[in-house]
Amino acid sequence: MPIAFAYTLIVLLIITSVLLTMLVLLHRGKGGGLSSMFGGGVSTNLAGSSVAEKNLDRYTILVGIVWFACIVGLGLWLKLAVTS
Repeated sequence: MPIAFAYTLIVLLIITSVLLTMLVLLHRGKGGGLSSMFGGGVSTNLAGSSVAEKNLDRYTILVGIVWFACIVGLGLWLKLAVTS
């Protein structure tokens, strides 16, 4: 397999890692964890509608699946590169 495939996966992995971090941080806190300790419990009604939360959940799952596929693809590429 060409080396450009590995570089493409690495760049996609970096982009999805940053996106996944930002999407997870955008989620509203659901309980008494770290989010409520830093004032997340104060603005429970101001966080947005349930439609926005559902869309944020969908985007997070989609980016997580792409991130996982990049990890698996890079692992398979490394396995094939070492054995060749």
